[in-house]
Amino acid sequence: MTQIPPPPPLVQPQFQQYLKPHRGGAVLALGILGLVLCGICGIIAWVMGNGDLREMAAGRMDPTGRDLTKAGKICGMVGVIVNLVGVGIWVLVMVVLAITGAVMS
Repeated sequence: MTQIPPPPPLVQPQFQQYLKPHRGGAVLALGILGLVLCGICGIIAWVMGNGDLREMAAGRMDPTGRDLTKAGKICGMVGVIVNLVGVGIWVLVMVVLAITGAVMS
């Protein structure tokens, strides 16, 4: 008795979608710089992180960098908030010193 080989599986052409490379490392680096140095880097990390996470959710960007991107975005957010609080406190101190007349020349 001879065995009949099974028919080959139906193969449909695979169209690979080109995904943009993730920028998780850059977003994380900017977020850390935003924490340590200046608020501008934090703002850039926040905006880039939002855009990249949106692209990943839509399937247009490589999702392997999602965790790095989220971490960078969070660092950027914290850096911006800390800088804003610091500037607010500085302004408050300057106003109080100006009102009390204790400003040193």
